[in-house]
Amino acid sequence: MPAVTIDNPLSLPRVAAPADAVPRPVRGVTTAPSGFEGEGFPVRRAFAGIHYRHLDPFIMMDQMGEVDYQPGEPKGTPWHPHRGFETVTYIIDGIFDHQDSNGGGGTITNGDTQWMTAGGGLLHIEAPPEHLVVSGGLFHGLQLWVNLPAKDKMMAPRYQDIRGGSVQLLTSPDGGALLRVIAGELDGHAGPGITHTPITMIHATLAPGAEVTLPWREDFNGLAYVLAGRGTVGAERRPVHLGQTAVFGEGSSLTVRADDRQDSHTPDLEVVLLGGRPIREPMAHYGPFVMNTQRELQQAFEDFQAGRLGTIPAVHGMSEGGPRG
Repeated sequence: MPAVTIDNPLSLPRVAAPADAVPRPVRGVTTAPSGFEGEGFPVRRAFAGIHYRHLDPFIMMDQMGEVDYQPGEPKGTPWHPHRGFETVTYIIDGIFDHQDSNGGGGTITNGDTQWMTAGGGLLHIEAPPEHLVVSGGLFHGLQLWVNLPAKDKMMAPRYQDIRGGSVQLLTSPDGGALLRVIAGELDGHAGPGITHTPITMIHATLAPGAEVTLPWREDFNGLAYVLAGRGTVGAERRPVHLGQTAVFGEGSSLTVRADDRQDSHTPDLEVVLLGGRPIREPMAHYGPFVMNTQRELQQAFEDFQAGRLGTIPAVHGMSEGGPRG
């Protein structure tokens, strides 16, 4: 996993929860089912089976890969609409091109994040560049959907291109954990991602046997998803492994620990930690639209069918051969 690393974590600022912090208990652990997205790339549905009241403001998250494509195999998604939320695409290994009908987009690779605020609506495409299709190679990433409050659902679309080198790097007191703050803040250290809904998003790498207890905002929920490896969560040391999501209860700190021994192909425990302030509004979600009411959902489909969410550019630059899919 080449997503932003450092030779000496002890050179970084160190964070730890204060001694009087209230540990968050683990409400439950779920295992993500596997499926396929877009043109057929494999995903794990990280939040499947978790009630929305524990996820709010997060809607869904897919772990894309990890897959080592043979030449000609890399896949993406065809043009599709979005309205009413933000998509966060974090690439750990590999390369993805993005473009939308609003003129936004770009290429993201190892450790980069593309933060797309769909707002009132746009059309969007994600695909591997042509040279990667020809050569094949490793691909691994995440896509997270973050809800927008009703007042922001119809805002103008916006892109944030967050390069891996701009994330805030932190460590635990003993240097056993590398913490990449992509958005929000941790113990006063802010990541580069600008969010409409207050959230924190962290990619943590824990060496075998390492443990970290982090301060966590009490008005945020708390989630941990295992990208690779095995370990435990919570002070009660609830076991977790690849493809599992832990939901934390209330409190002011959360704990993650890596098992002393990891799998031979996974040297460390890799975890995504998420927290956000719940929006607590009605949600109507169907396909690529996330609104507050069924009538708003119907309007989104009508606007899409009428071309009001944009049109596919005649030359969109995703590859020399024109649009994929």
